[in-house]
Amino acid sequence: MLDDAKEIHPLFQGAPRSTEFRKLRKRIVRLAREAIDQYGMVDREAPRTKWLVCLSGGKDSYTLLAVLHELQWRGMLPVDLLACNLDQGQPGFPATVLPEFLAKMQVPHRIEYRDTYSIVVDKIPAGRTFCALCSRLRRGNLYRIAREEGCSAVVLGHHRDDILETFFMNLFHGGRLATMPPKLLNEDGDLFLYRPLAHVAEVDCEKFARAMQYPIIPCDLCGSQDGLQRQQVKQILDGWESNSPGRRQVMFRALMNARPSHLLDPNLFDFAGLSLNPIKANDNSDGIPQLR
Repeated sequence: MLDDAKEIHPLFQGAPRSTEFRKLRKRIVRLAREAIDQYGMVDREAPRTKWLVCLSGGKDSYTLLAVLHELQWRGMLPVDLLACNLDQGQPGFPATVLPEFLAKMQVPHRIEYRDTYSIVVDKIPAGRTFCALCSRLRRGNLYRIAREEGCSAVVLGHHRDDILETFFMNLFHGGRLATMPPKLLNEDGDLFLYRPLAHVAEVDCEKFARAMQYPIIPCDLCGSQDGLQRQQVKQILDGWESNSPGRRQVMFRALMNARPSHLLDPNLFDFAGLSLNPIKANDNSDGIPQLR
């Protein structure tokens, strides 16, 4: 990865030249490319498509934006990219930060204003969390914008830790084994939803965005509410990681190594249809039971 001004996207100009940062950057780009290839986000035989890259102003979305443009810049991502920020009308939201940043970085973008904040505050009782309704309203608007812009996919900045936290939230509170998939088809069947940072650790996103000095915008709508289920799960995972470093990655690999025959869902595996094989059963000459 050359860092000459003529050989690098503006999003990476001024990047630290330390060996540590170069390794970090290389790792994030490699993991994103692996996810894009592994989950079939790009059909290289089909006509060139366009992605709507959702930018909230948080560390994860900045990392996503930079990595996708890095891959595109290097000829490894044959898609057009359109950055999009949905200004949801939160009081005090710095509305000029992202437009100025994107213009400076020469990134094609669209800024959309929709006051979903007033709807959320009106509909959610005092003391309840806003995240679910806020997310649904945001997602609906992003799908609309993607259709208007002729995009084939909405691209989000969820990382490995988001996926793990969602898995445990579903396990603890939803009674199901499910999480955020790296690739999802929307209900109408006309748009994909991609998460290219699915294999990237949150700590790497934080280190990267901080080192690049991107103008981080905190989410004060839900981030200011105490007792969120996601924060509770995050604390549990932090504790496990502290006691056994690398635990998060082991658990994440488990999500990629599911065995339906060793779970309990009859809709995933035909337990009732299992039958004995009398030939193999009678072929055990030494009388020792065979273990599976």
